[in-house]
This record gives sequence, structure tokens and C-alpha cells, in this order.
Amino acid sequence: MARHFKYVTLGGGVAAGYAAREFAKQGVNPGELAIISKEPVAPYERPALSKGYLFPQNAARLPGFHTCVGNGGERLLPEWYSEKGIELILSTEIVKADLASKTLTSASGETFTYETLLIATGSSVIKLTDFGVQGAESNNILYLRDIADADKLVAAMKAKKDGKAVIVGGGYIGLELSAALKVNNFDVTMVYPEPWCMPRLFTAGIAHFYEGYYTNKGIKIVKGTVAVGFDADANGDVTKVKLKNGSVLDADIVIVGVGGRPLTGLFKGQLDEEKGGLKTDAFFETSVAGVYAIGDVATFPLKLYNEQRRVEHVDHARKSAEQAVRAIKAKESGESVAEYDYLPYFYSRSFDVAWQFYGDNVGDDVLFGDNDPASAKPKFGSYWVKDGKVVGVFLEGGSAEENQAIARVARAQPPVADVQVLKEEGIEFAAKI
Repeated sequence: MARHFKYVTLGGGVAAGYAAREFAKQGVNPGELAIISKEPVAPYERPALSKGYLFPQNAARLPGFHTCVGNGGERLLPEWYSEKGIELILSTEIVKADLASKTLTSASGETFTYETLLIATGSSVIKLTDFGVQGAESNNILYLRDIADADKLVAAMKAKKDGKAVIVGGGYIGLELSAALKVNNFDVTMVYPEPWCMPRLFTAGIAHFYEGYYTNKGIKIVKGTVAVGFDADANGDVTKVKLKNGSVLDADIVIVGVGGRPLTGLFKGQLDEEKGGLKTDAFFETSVAGVYAIGDVATFPLKLYNEQRRVEHVDHARKSAEQAVRAIKAKESGESVAEYDYLPYFYSRSFDVAWQFYGDNVGDDVLFGDNDPASAKPKFGSYWVKDGKVVGVFLEGGSAEENQAIARVARAQPPVADVQVLKEEGIEFAAKI
């Protein structure tokens, strides 16, 4: 017999937790909502895994970072779901979704039916084994996506204490995990093919600071090459990383962060897709009525720039979840909600540095402030100017007020006649908007 729910959220990540909170806020009867997740635990704040979870002292552990503490909300423990009559169906992988019959089938053959479906499947990490890289299946070649991955990393760090770590990739995961491993007293080398780190967001001027800062912390950086093979010892533990440029690095642990793929495979041929995600409207409803997609998997209309976009970030996961649930409940009562009007936002912190970015990094970039990696209190940023307007702002070392100011600028897109003014005024320009 299929188990039936009025609402099913497929996926148990950040978006699922925030959707559950919004359902509870809007009013949901016991037994109406189920969250079906492959993971064995209730939804949690995923960013903790690359930060607090890896601290050498007072490391973050569940239940401390269940959703929705990430933006200052109540911590939703498993008991909270029980109290609200929300069913957590954990350690359950859905292998088939038939949208025509509104049926989901699990790996163990259980079936679930629904009236409204929220797809919150998120992304999976891209693995080197996907490309047949020689030796990529060796022990201690690790990835970070979920708490099981984080636990493997913590165990490897204990087993290979004070050893050598090679981080493959120069994006978010690469930068945050290089810092975490260094703080845990590992000898760290970062390897990435691009001319500078985080090239999807950073300009050369921004990257100059972080590469210098990391180098000053004792992290070695090897740019313009990739890992093409690995050697292992008799136990199958990785010992060496072979690079395309011919050099070989000793390694006790390798962490790979080379991107992710949205998990949309269950819906191939059933839903419209665009830009790698499931195409939605401004309320996150897909091409099939009653089926919504939120978080990483949604390609939605980004109103501010009048284009379809897919965004992989915790901020959007939270906000898209809330928007979809409000839209679902409004539709039921014959009301309407405002269209999603998202301002892209990204942030990171590692060691003693922390940056925020709002808007779009297109057009001409204008670097301002002190981006000397050796500065005692570095503070700098960049404006992006397109068609005579400021469309994006990045700030390192900003106060809460300054970060709010750059968000206002990115939203308002003020005209700027002379980019030299931006360079000279720096953060003061944002403060005046």
C-alpha cells in the first residue's frame, strides 16, 4: 500500500528544513507533510560542515546546527517535526518519480503518493572517479557534501594527524577546507587549473589578496594544473598526487572540491529544464502543476536582471523554500503572493577574514581599498559597473552596517558617471546610497 501525504518534500537539506518551518507557520495539519530524505538525520545547516564542524576545539556537532539556526531561527530538532505532525522519512532513497500518477518509489520498494510535491534534492559532488582518474578510488580521497562525508574527513584527520593534505580545487570548498586543515596543523597544498582562486566570482585583484593571505598562513598554492593520478600504499591509502605539469605531491589526505551537479535525474523527460536545472516560475512551480522545485535544482526568473538563473547557495535555498510554501498555501486559499525578487548573495569566512558579495559580477570591475595580504586589518572591495550602473559589490572586512550598505547598492543599481569616484570613495560611495 502506498503511503499518502498532502505535501511531500523530496530531499532533506537546508531547503527542506526551511520549507517545513514555513509550512508550520502557514498552518499544516498533522500527517499532511512528509520529508523524504536519503540522509539519516533531520535537515541541518550544510555550511557548518566546511567551517565549525572541522574546528580543532569546540567543534560544531548535531543537534547544534539543525535548521533553522543559520539565520537566527528556532532550532528544529527531530522532536519539533513530531510535535508539528510532520513525518520525517529518513535513510530513504527515492529511485523513481512518476509525476503523472503522483507516485514516488524508494530503493526498498516503498511507494508514496502526494497531492503537492516540493523537489529539494540539491546537488551531488562531482567525483574524480566519474572521469576515470587513475587511483581516484584510493582511501582518504574525500569529498564534502553531507554529514557522512564530514565524519569521514574528521576520522581521516585524526588518523593522519599533522600530516600532508592536498586540496584539489580553488573554489568555495577548496578555500574553506584549506583553511580548516591548516588550523588543524596539516601541511596544506592547494591545486587548481585556473589562473587564480574562485574565478567564478573573484577578479585577479580580489584573488591577489586571498592567495597572498593563504600563502602567509603557510598554505602552498599550485595553479594552472590538475590532478591526473594518485598512488596508494599497501592498505590502499593515498600517498601521492600526480599533477598534469609533471610534479608529484606527497599526501596523507586529498580533498576534492571541483563542483557539483543538480540532482534532477528522476525528472528527466517529465519537467522542462533550463540552464541545468528544473525550470520554474516566480513561485517555484515547475511545468507540471502542483510540482515545485527549490534550492540548487531550480532555474527561476531572476527579476532584478530579467533572466532565468540557477543559484547554488544556502541563502537562496532558504528563501526559495519559503517562497514556494507561501505560494502553495496562497493558491489553496485563492490568494496570491508577490513574485520572487531575489538579490544574489554569497559569503565566506576562513581564518580571520570574511567577505560578502551582492548582485552580479558582470561589466567592468573597480577595485578599492587595501588588498595587501600582509595588512594587519585588510579592508577592500570591488564594484562591478555595467551600462553606467553599479550592478554588484564585493567587500572584505566590512562591518554589519557596511555589508547592509553594499546590499542596498546592488539592489538599487545607482548610476555612476565616473568610475574613478568609486575607486577613490570606496565603501563611502555605498554608505551614501
